[in-house]
Amino acid sequence: MTLSYQSPGTTTFVPEVWDAELLTAFDPLLVWASPIVSNYKYEGNIRQKGDVVHINSLLRPTVGDYNLPDGMTAQRPETVDQKLAITEAKYLQVLIEDAERVQLSSKNLNSPINQQMIRSLAREADTFMGDIIAKGAAALPTVKASAANAPQALYSAILDMMLALDDNDVPAGRYVVVSPRVKRHLVEHPAVANAAAYGEGGVTANGVVARLAGFTILTTTAMPTGVDIVAGHKEFATYASQFTGFREGQSEKYRADYIDTLHLYGGKIVRYPDMDTKKADSSFDESKPTKGIVKASVEWALAA
Repeated sequence: MTLSYQSPGTTTFVPEVWDAELLTAFDPLLVWASPIVSNYKYEGNIRQKGDVVHINSLLRPTVGDYNLPDGMTAQRPETVDQKLAITEAKYLQVLIEDAERVQLSSKNLNSPINQQMIRSLAREADTFMGDIIAKGAAALPTVKASAANAPQALYSAILDMMLALDDNDVPAGRYVVVSPRVKRHLVEHPAVANAAAYGEGGVTANGVVARLAGFTILTTTAMPTGVDIVAGHKEFATYASQFTGFREGQSEKYRADYIDTLHLYGGKIVRYPDMDTKKADSSFDESKPTKGIVKASVEWALAA
């Protein structure tokens, strides 16, 4: 049976099914843009590249001392505006000879070629968000790792990051993202190797290595240049993403049909009135790093 929204020649192709499958396949591939590292609170209603999501922050009022005869002085609430721009528009397009046959054989985007294209989209988005987070993070001293002290030096660096976040009252639910090389030596430390004794061990989706000491430890090959360790809380970085749904039609260039989708997204560091400087125009000074995310590079002095 051909439904009202289907072409008679592609009766088994259902765009809504493919769209849901793409999101299911896409999300577990993310680290920087995953819900562990970034929040999705401000996605809003994204429709095209160039859209802007407005984030309003309410400044905390000042507490005063009550006395007679002065009484009380009323304060007007003040807000600070932050803008999350949807700057990226990436597409995925595949050519097929028979929409019905591909739909049936691919098991809803599980064919190897579709999986590779989804991975490419995920990598683009994750690299983009990793750069946003690293550029906005506060830099800590370089970690010096030698053959004799690498596991302890890396673990101590993470504890230093914990202290830096503690000093700024960053809440629980923190993450640490490390490069594969850091992970290789970090897992030799007993606290990480025996993570089950401290938190939750085991490799899961989104690159999770272990959970301990209040951190979810993740790893990715999509590390920003010059950065080996990043620690923070997802409330300090936001990611907004929208797939516009699948289209299908006949290729103008080839004797084939096409299926494509458009991925719109953007990201930014979220500022907070108690941590960041308010400017005269009621915006935050975004030239300064956030106190809710810290980063460090590693100077390797290991034997070749």
